Amino acid sequence: MSATPEIERHPLQPFLPTNAELLMLGSFPPPKERWCMDFFYPNPQNDMWRIMGQIFFGDKTYFEVQRDNVQCTKGEKRVFNREKIVSFCETKGIAIFDTAQAVIRLQGNAADEHLENKH
Repeated sequence: MSATPEIERHPLQPFLPTNAELLMLGSFPPPKERWCMDFFYPNPQNDMWRIMGQIFFGDKTYFEVQRDNVQCTKGEKRVFNREKIVSFCETKGIAIFDTAQAVIRLQGNAADEHLENKH
């Protein structure tokens, strides 16, 4: 007899600055143990914030900080600075959320092909 797969609910509230003019939509965050901050695109292996740093500031490490007391997996030496990212998104009017509110992870990661949307 197989176990019933666990349905995960989205752990974050939408990020909706009052001046929002752009909405970035993702799918669903990675498992919590891969997070280095409590915000969207929290996995230091994801390049979203490096791309934004390169585009807006000419520096892919703009949103990174040295890992001090941040709990994060895989021994990452640099992690994302949540406060800097939030301030940037508020200043630029960037809202962020995900399209899935409840999923079953088929492979233990956040790859779209491994998420079964449960609304």
